[in-house]
Amino acid sequence: MKLFDFPDYLKLSDKEWNSKIEELYSVLNSCTLCGHKCQVNRNYDKGICNAGIVAKISSAFPHFGEERPLVGTHGSGTIFLSNCNCKCVYCQNFDISHFGKGEEISEEGIAGKMLKLQEIGCHNINWVSPTHFAPQLVKALFIARGNGLCLPVVYNTGGYDSPELIKMLSGIVDIYMPDIKYGSNENASKYSGAKHYWDTVKLSVKEMHSQVGDLVTDNFGVARRGLIIRHLVLPNDITGSDEVLNFIAEEISRDSYVNIMRQYTPYFKASEYKELARGIMEEEYRKVLNKAKELGLRRATAQL
Repeated sequence: MKLFDFPDYLKLSDKEWNSKIEELYSVLNSCTLCGHKCQVNRNYDKGICNAGIVAKISSAFPHFGEERPLVGTHGSGTIFLSNCNCKCVYCQNFDISHFGKGEEISEEGIAGKMLKLQEIGCHNINWVSPTHFAPQLVKALFIARGNGLCLPVVYNTGGYDSPELIKMLSGIVDIYMPDIKYGSNENASKYSGAKHYWDTVKLSVKEMHSQVGDLVTDNFGVARRGLIIRHLVLPNDITGSDEVLNFIAEEISRDSYVNIMRQYTPYFKASEYKELARGIMEEEYRKVLNKAKELGLRRATAQL
């Protein structure tokens, strides 16, 4: 049996699980889970992400709009977490990310959601915007594992995770799916309120890749383990796509699965920024695809 034939988290002993859970929850005493490192005591207060000690989710369902290797035939078992550590002015899910729409839920409740998604046939458990609730999710996974969960876990993040958090998740996550939103700190700060984003995301994605490697799929093309990178093209090259693609090719792997996305729409506050107040043009998108081809990124896709 190959390593990717079953989730990593099934290999951990209860002692290893308890150590990881304790370590993660201890971070909440002075929170440094994400790039903000705002050091708020989440037991009593909320950080920049507006999240406290109790997890919140907005929905949990089989998602058929994710990347093809995640969706398969029965969908990706997505759990959308409320709030977010990135404050993108163009966020299409701003009611969830900015305004915290959703319901508080215990770790046992999240475990139940995961088990239900497995029961109805989903191919994986997909944590969407998980960074600020990573301790609660890991504890929920431990509970679900004890009750028969055996699906790969997808860590679907905006990329603004502290590298230290990603190291703590080693052995827990099977598939990392970070956005790489920007190739500069300046634009990340201006449009997503994320200082030092470019420096942070590079370190975190390197750590993700060191843990799980390039994407591996089964005989049906369904993801089992590895790294999936998303890059949403914004108008006027606000994303700094050349810098992003150069980083992936030169410092991660030319076999990286990269989804170059073109669905940008000026949602939320985007109309307040002239440079963001329109969709992308075909020539802008094609330029990014051509750059990926030029760099030899063989698994770059134009799926969404």
